[in-house]
This record gives sequence, structure tokens and C-alpha cells, in this order.
Amino acid sequence: MVKLPGRKYLPAFALVAAIAGAALSFGAASAPAAGRDRAGTSPGADAFDFYVLSLSWSPSYCEAEGRQQCSAGRPYAFVVHGLWPQFERGYPRDCAAGRTRVPSALLQSLLDIMPSPGLIRHEWQEHGTCTGLRQTDYFRVLRAAREKVAIPDQYRRPDGYRMVAPQEVEDAFLRANPGLRPDAVAVTCDRRYLREVRICMTRELGFRPCPQVDRQSCRLSRTVMPPVRGG
Repeated sequence: MVKLPGRKYLPAFALVAAIAGAALSFGAASAPAAGRDRAGTSPGADAFDFYVLSLSWSPSYCEAEGRQQCSAGRPYAFVVHGLWPQFERGYPRDCAAGRTRVPSALLQSLLDIMPSPGLIRHEWQEHGTCTGLRQTDYFRVLRAAREKVAIPDQYRRPDGYRMVAPQEVEDAFLRANPGLRPDAVAVTCDRRYLREVRICMTRELGFRPCPQVDRQSCRLSRTVMPPVRGG
């Protein structure tokens, strides 16, 4: 856990308990309805059913698109793309009017798990604003979610190109994370590269099934997994 001078972050378990308690205070009448379908809508903060923690394989992103994170010299492997509030079908987005500033100190505190300030700002605007959390609390929950997931040892820093089956990557995450089920994780790809591992979590950050997300899994038999560079 990153700690800035003069700033204290709650341990993951304490933060999750606090957020769960806050959620209960809204009352049963405001609880999300099962099976809602509001893809792309902005129904208001806190109106969602679960989270998706999206972990991006940074070397694939760099080879395909190559932006700020790729020239930073840091040995990025799996990085946090985002923590996304979801409906059972679809998801909310852009729940606050206008663009909200993310303070520089907060940006810097997240660079160990998210690769660029631009990504951090984008994730807050598009996804964080739909959680009902204050900005600092959203990013604390994001970090707590990341800390709940163990990265398999073989994907911490591979030093050569690999051809991998998406199912092989999913199986490695299942073995590394007891309680994670096959219907709670999706490994995505493009036409060549392995791109992301998406893990579904309850609002209290437990693993949970998510059929719609699971259906987005890569259908290729083999994908390219470029090596980690830098550092």
C-alpha cells in the first residue's frame, strides 16, 4: 500500500468494512434491482450491482498502441485499467457533468498500479463518478480491489515473448486466487495480443459470478503475450 507523507490510507479490510456499512445506510429501497439493463446510461451515483476489476497486460498495450506508460521506463506487467461499476447487463458511465480534477498528489500515489495520469483521470470521470464514492474513497477501493487479487508468479515479469492460450491464463489466476470461479473472470484479447483479465467482485470486494462479462472471454486458441520491458 502506498503512503504519502502526511496521508494515511486505511487497510484494505477496514476500508471495505467501512464502505459496506455506508452502503447499508441507503436502505433496502435504494438497493440495485437484480437483472437491470441500462447499458451506457447515467442513472445516478451508487446505482450499480457489482464491480469489474480490469487488469491490463501493459506490454500488449504498448506494442499495439504505445503511449505514455510505454516510455516511462518502469517494468509494467499487469496494471489496473480500471474498477468499473456494472449492472447485471450493461453499465453506467459519466455520472457527473463536466470534468473533475484529480489532484496531483493522488495521481502520484496511484502510479505504482496504474500507468499514467491520463488513465487515472479518465477512469474517475467515466467510471468512478458512478460509484457514489468520493474521489479519494473510489481510488482507495480500487487499490483494495487490486490487493485482493494475486498475480500468478509466471506473469509477474516474463522476459521473452510467449504464445499462450487464454484459458491457460485464466486457469493460472484461478489457482492463484482461492474462491475465484471460472464464471467470475474473463480473459480478453484482440486479433493477436492477450489484453486483459477482468475479475468480477461484489461491492464488498468478494469474488462473484458475472455471466455477461464472462461471455466476453477471448475465443482464440493462442495469443501473443509480449515480455515486460524496462526497470
